[in-house]
Amino acid sequence: MMGPAHSLSGAAAWLGVGAAAAAAGHGMPWPVLLSGALICAGAALAPDLDHKAATISRAFGPLSRWLCEIVDKLSYAVYKATKKQGDPRRSGGHRTLTHTWLWAVMIGGGASVLAITGGRWAVLAILFAHMVLAIEGLLWRATRGSSSDVLVWLLAATSAWILAGVLDKPGNGSDWLFTAPGQEYLWLGLPIVLGALVHDIGDALTVSGCPILWPIPLGNKRWYPVGPPKAMRFRAGSWVELKVLMPAFMLLGGVGCAAALNVI
Repeated sequence: MMGPAHSLSGAAAWLGVGAAAAAAGHGMPWPVLLSGALICAGAALAPDLDHKAATISRAFGPLSRWLCEIVDKLSYAVYKATKKQGDPRRSGGHRTLTHTWLWAVMIGGGASVLAITGGRWAVLAILFAHMVLAIEGLLWRATRGSSSDVLVWLLAATSAWILAGVLDKPGNGSDWLFTAPGQEYLWLGLPIVLGALVHDIGDALTVSGCPILWPIPLGNKRWYPVGPPKAMRFRAGSWVELKVLMPAFMLLGGVGCAAALNVI
């Protein structure tokens, strides 16, 4: 999938979680619903940090391009070290390590630990990084070109500061789901895990599939490209993605939001 579809699917997924949480009696305060949807939209771009042409590789200027090169090399090294006889030869690390359930859990868990141990500035950093990605993904037409980078960063920084301030107020959700003392913002890792998994599922629908299950071996492959039957797959950027899936994500997100807020 392309970046905009990934971001829309991430936002829709968190709004769906909000609807499910409301139905289960653990409804999200609106700041959690909003910030979680934006974090999930941003996190749904993050697995492509192993691809130098992806949106995330350009989102933070030279820093993200440098990090992209490191992650690509790391992913390729892990692939070579763990592949089985049936796994094909590769020349790079795209759609390997960062496209697995294990990576999603590690990144989300790390974010949660950072949020509860690093204080306000750690929370702001997590929010800022994902706000940048969410803006790049959801407003892709307006953020094209390097001249818009500074504006995106300023908007993301402002959004992160405002959201953190709202969430900090009693009853607004800093302690949503995890209510014990010292567990404020522990939930921040959940939309990050969800966004990464939604990204992987989206890529699994394309012609190349996605090795979501690594390191669990399937047959003679450890990096088995999970996906539906080939007749049901599509190419990234095709009409199926643009004309069917993206409108569907918007519709599902709207329904999920309304249900989460008890409007329907």
